[in-house]
Amino acid sequence: MKSILSLIGKLLYRFMGWTYDELPGYWTGKCVVIGFPHTANMDTVRALTYIRIAKINARLLVKAEWFFFPMSIILKSLGGMPIKRDKTHGFVKTVVREFNKREKLILAMVPEGTRKNVASIKTGFWYIAKGANVPILCWYLDNQAKKTRWIGKINPGKTLEGDLLKIQELYQNVGFSIPLNNLVL
Repeated sequence: MKSILSLIGKLLYRFMGWTYDELPGYWTGKCVVIGFPHTANMDTVRALTYIRIAKINARLLVKAEWFFFPMSIILKSLGGMPIKRDKTHGFVKTVVREFNKREKLILAMVPEGTRKNVASIKTGFWYIAKGANVPILCWYLDNQAKKTRWIGKINPGKTLEGDLLKIQELYQNVGFSIPLNNLVL
């Protein structure tokens, strides 16, 4: 079944005029994947499709409002995981516990948290990676080249601020500026 879904994903990418990087050499079965930018709903489609192309069992955080019938069936079958964004629900601790219980878990998320322009990103991904002691892999949707790209890996260090600067540098190297305006660095 994974091979069929991978083939369908490859055809969908070709139909959209997009290409993709293969999984990088630093890939691991336990990690937090972050992706930038998040500018359209099609970004989610590209991410879910890539998950199938690469034959990885990843969970992609999707806002809970999208989980209505019949969309919920489709999203869950593609690895979508609902996230409530309105208030704190102890999500970071819950996900860290999931990482600690499993031999493999790939969690994919968009730190912008929305398709709108934001002054700063959400940092829950770092707290999850730090708490679970897993690396953060950086994925880039290069809209200009119509290509999804892997651009680097960081292991969470001592401070959020230091790691955000490293992540910011990875994305700046490919021409994308991460909004960190409201974060104290």
